[in-house]
Amino acid sequence: MSLEVIYVTRHGFRSNWLVDPASGSYIAMLKSPTGGAADPALTAHGVEQAKELGVRLLSADPPIERVYSSPYYRCLQTVEPFVRSAAYIPPLAPSTVAPGAAYNGSGLLIRGETGLGEWYGAANFEHPVPAPRETLSALFPALLDLDYRPVVVPTRRGEGVDELHDRVASTMDALISECDRDGVRAVLLCSHAAVVIALGRVLIGNMPDDIEVEDFKAFTCGLTVYQRRRGQHTGERLAQRGGEEEERVSPLQSIGGADNRPVANATEIDERKPQLSAPHGDVVAAEEEKEGDAVTSAADARNADRQIRCLEWRGRGVSGGWSCELNSDCSHLSEGEERGWRFSGDESFKDAVGQGNMIDAGVQLGVVVEGRRNSGGKASGGDEGNGNRPKNAGGSSRL
Repeated sequence: MSLEVIYVTRHGFRSNWLVDPASGSYIAMLKSPTGGAADPALTAHGVEQAKELGVRLLSADPPIERVYSSPYYRCLQTVEPFVRSAAYIPPLAPSTVAPGAAYNGSGLLIRGETGLGEWYGAANFEHPVPAPRETLSALFPALLDLDYRPVVVPTRRGEGVDELHDRVASTMDALISECDRDGVRAVLLCSHAAVVIALGRVLIGNMPDDIEVEDFKAFTCGLTVYQRRRGQHTGERLAQRGGEEEERVSPLQSIGGADNRPVANATEIDERKPQLSAPHGDVVAAEEEKEGDAVTSAADARNADRQIRCLEWRGRGVSGGWSCELNSDCSHLSEGEERGWRFSGDESFKDAVGQGNMIDAGVQLGVVVEGRRNSGGKASGGDEGNGNRPKNAGGSSRL
């Protein structure tokens, strides 16, 4: 059996940080449990979002068999409620059908994948990295797969938009191959806003001419679902099922939330506008991490050197292509859609000398996208930095 369904979520509400674009000095607004200035925890509201997301994921069909997450604290904290619930659900009678039944005794662990990590703009200094595995293991006991080694390590000098998309494509190509090899049918990914959007583009196979277009949504703790296009790896499935292809049930039907309509696939998009040019040239290879970083050295890689490979994903999609069945649906969240995000230019620090500290890293930052609140939700005038929900309005912000 090969991978059929990819569930994607963005981390919940978090606190902010400041950065000096000239020196690369990061300052946390609230102290992080890991000690990293750009590694904030979720706010109290974000923790509640994560719990609500966890309840919904327990009813996913097909059930989640593997979890990959950015190793930043806020992402691990977001998937923690689901993974812990999946591992400790009490035994059920054979005739009982209840949410989460498929996870009884699953032993799910989180695989920390730096290829799903934060997007930082190109800079003349080194950006922060996630905390070491030992630190994270102490903060999330019995939750992390300590034997896992990331497939991609981004350059610490940051990335342009094209480099980000190619990094995500390279990461997904490797993760999908792992799941195909291991017979994993459904997987959950947790990441950051820019990566969540890039994930959709590389899986579908479409890079818009205007990077600011709102094609894929990225609300906090929203749920996106991708299904492998028919005809991909079907030969393997036919052989395993005695030559009979079983009828599929769309994850959109089984997990609910059909309000957010699917995004068109690459073929449908190509009928509306010309295909973008081929991928850009050389992609920066993954740098060796310094001792004490999330990955101790490039020698830890299982395949070659964890380099970011330039894949031909445009117009076809990674690993044969996927269709978007659900686009950052938030029907499981009591407050509905919050803190969406979109690209706004190609983020860079190189020309920002003398601009002073900026909230959340970056120049020409992405823009917060206003979402639809649930009927009972109340707008708040606070901001993420003090633990309250922000005003639901546009403006510059980070991921």
